[in-house]
Amino acid sequence: MNEKTVKPFGLKDKIGYMFGDFGNDFTFMFSSTFLMVFYMKVLGISAGAVGTLFLVARFVDAFTDVTMGRIVDTCKPGRDGKFKRWIRIMAGPVALASFLMYQSALADASMTVKMIYMYATYILWGSICYTGINIPYGSMASAITDAPEERTALSTFRSIGATLAQLVIGVGGPMIIYVTDANGVQVIRNDGKIFPVVAGIFSICAIICYFICYKCTTERIKIEPDPNAERISLAKTFGAIFSNRALLGIVGAAIFLLLSSLMMSSVNTYLYADYFGNVKALSSYNMITMLCSLLMATITGITVKKFGKRESAAAATVFTGVVFLILGFMNVKNAWLFVVLAAAGYLGVSYFNLIIWANIIDVIDDVEVKTGKREDGTVYAVYSFARKVGQALAGGLGGYALGLIGYVSTAKTQSAEVLSGLYKLATVVPGILFLCVALMLIFVYPLSKKKVEANVEYLRIKREGK
Repeated sequence: MNEKTVKPFGLKDKIGYMFGDFGNDFTFMFSSTFLMVFYMKVLGISAGAVGTLFLVARFVDAFTDVTMGRIVDTCKPGRDGKFKRWIRIMAGPVALASFLMYQSALADASMTVKMIYMYATYILWGSICYTGINIPYGSMASAITDAPEERTALSTFRSIGATLAQLVIGVGGPMIIYVTDANGVQVIRNDGKIFPVVAGIFSICAIICYFICYKCTTERIKIEPDPNAERISLAKTFGAIFSNRALLGIVGAAIFLLLSSLMMSSVNTYLYADYFGNVKALSSYNMITMLCSLLMATITGITVKKFGKRESAAAATVFTGVVFLILGFMNVKNAWLFVVLAAAGYLGVSYFNLIIWANIIDVIDDVEVKTGKREDGTVYAVYSFARKVGQALAGGLGGYALGLIGYVSTAKTQSAEVLSGLYKLATVVPGILFLCVALMLIFVYPLSKKKVEANVEYLRIKREGK
């Protein structure tokens, strides 16, 4: 397509980019929510074996994420762009690989067969196919537009896509997968035979979403490789990237954010069940926070344009941290009052989650300004892997913290000391971690509104000069 015929950035691009993460999360969120249930309750695999699988997969990801980032950066653009081509190529494989993970027909196979099947299909989906589409998808935003406010809009719409997937899977998934038996106990429908059906439906939905993303987005920023440029080794590339203060700052902020959010999420189950004795309130809290996230999306463009991403995100996470620290010392006894106050406090985190992907694009620009090399895929891959490490750490932190306060899983009621500890784990500890997010943004992450605008202008002049 001739540059003169390229349509300007608009709503079509935002919708298309939103559907990209909608498609991603049809398989990712389904896996995060139900895969362990499938492995343990349908295939009969132990929790320890499943945990080992997830740990091994993170080590594999360290290589596959970076390798895919490097492939994206070094491959010549296709007819449909540098990044879109990978959505076209990988949409089918990632959907098929997801479907293959949930084959209940193997329930009667030997444990050896089930273990081989579990490792082969999970690594195929997560470390190869999902990486193969998620790395280029995340990097693509920098090629759709170079305007900071438009990149913020893409980040916001991406987060909306993820939230919609969470609503579909979080609300619809349990209703389809679980059924109440004659004794009033919730059990998995048809002894697990429902899993391939649901997985197949979600895989088809993912392909449809990827198709919409592919058709509706346009790569406008063309980055032509310099044939005279010196070939730089992967080691040198990583040395340059890891010395970039902006990347280190956003990675640090993201890890603290994941630690706080995921730990609070894991502890909340016990807080509402044991401390408040009201699990229904937890469902309401989750629904309210997701709806609030959608509402926050309406103001991100205005606040970022006026104050900047770093500035507004730092203020938002300070707000969240302070609210949860205050909650920690209030010792609220009423579950519904806690829901209201905690949901209000979480608005700050919702805000940061909406714009964080735009921060990554700013980091990619900053790396190019400092090194002269455009490393979209590699930078995004480094960030993606860092998030996975944060998720792995958070998963273990929740269990360790519960053990530290003396929580007894077999006890019908917990001691007053344990209940007090639960409350502090759900409020004070996340509050401190949220403030750590703000500190990383204020003192480590250097990309202020002024600096971001200067980098964008520098790169625009550089490309026009070629």
